[in-house]
Amino acid sequence: MTDPESISDLKSLGPKSQEMLARAGIRSVEQLRKLGSVSAYVLARRANPKASLNLLWALESALSGEPWQEVARTHRSSLLLALEERERDGAPPEFGVADDGNVRVQAAR
Repeated sequence: MTDPESISDLKSLGPKSQEMLARAGIRSVEQLRKLGSVSAYVLARRANPKASLNLLWALESALSGEPWQEVARTHRSSLLLALEERERDGAPPEFGVADDGNVRVQAAR
């Protein structure tokens, strides 16, 4: 089986999740992989303030290949800790997807 190239090829991400990612500028599996599930979730939540933690479970599922229910059960604590750490650190590096589609990370000033 070949690796998926399009977000729409990922089983755990339905149309609403894909739309949230698109609003955040995440349009490819490569971008999602470079960002990782927590950073992608943070970007998606910035663009979609009502995004729930179910999106985080689905993103991790898309990257790991595990069913989202399994991710929610077995990786919940580590994902929530990573998310809390990102938020607790105050001014994290700015990251996102540039107009050319490349993931960018810029140190906080």
